[in-house]
Amino acid sequence: MAVLLIDGLNLIRRIHAGVPDAAEERDDGVLTACVASARRALRRHHPSHVILVMEGEELSWRSLEYPDYKKNRVGMPEDLRANLPTILSALAGIGVNALSAEGFEADDLIGSIAARTAVKGISVVILSTDKSFCQLVCDHIAVHDHFNDVAHDSFWIRDRFGVEPVQLVDLFSLAGDPSLGLPGIRSVGVHTAARLLHDYGGLDGVIKAAPQIAGKLGEKLRAGLDGIALTRRLVTLRQDVDLGANLHDFRWPPPPTHDTKGGTS
Repeated sequence: MAVLLIDGLNLIRRIHAGVPDAAEERDDGVLTACVASARRALRRHHPSHVILVMEGEELSWRSLEYPDYKKNRVGMPEDLRANLPTILSALAGIGVNALSAEGFEADDLIGSIAARTAVKGISVVILSTDKSFCQLVCDHIAVHDHFNDVAHDSFWIRDRFGVEPVQLVDLFSLAGDPSLGLPGIRSVGVHTAARLLHDYGGLDGVIKAAPQIAGKLGEKLRAGLDGIALTRRLVTLRQDVDLGANLHDFRWPPPPTHDTKGGTS
């Protein structure tokens, strides 16, 4: 048994961006490519269940708590917004059904499903290029970059960030995430954050040691510590979202449908 969680907009928007604006029948091309991409993922990962996880329409709790969250992100192109229901319908037609929850990003839904599934010993593959999901990587949870066919496993994470997956929340809390509009500690980048975590054992150790850390780095840490709790909360994926759905509803391949004469199709 294995569950495939597809970060829906991560997949769909990347495909949309790859189809030239001037292409004839662009909407049809994007739709066809999305379905083909989903089929390729199903062949690649052989799941027993698959969920296309989407964003809710309402502002997420992160945006409500921190208005500058994702302030520099480009909004969804209007042609894609108009075509999205058709894309979701086509994906549902091959058994890849969508799930969303108002007030939560897809990241939190994926984190919640992955955590609850993995604790039962069931394997989970998260299909996304979003580095935030790397904090979930463990024995039963894998993250896969579908477009480059690269596993974002513990080896990749150590090479990319210099820390273990379980330390990524601490790392992002210190270094921030410009793509999300989260500043972290001013002038503390990924490499400096990783060194601090190695030296002091984790974010709590860095906070405890900050009054004794000398030089400009110590000054920057002390100046930025007031906001560190908020940043930590924002970069941490929720694992407690009540989804109101049953995993059985997302079986793959989907069960055959019965016609009015008692047959199957």
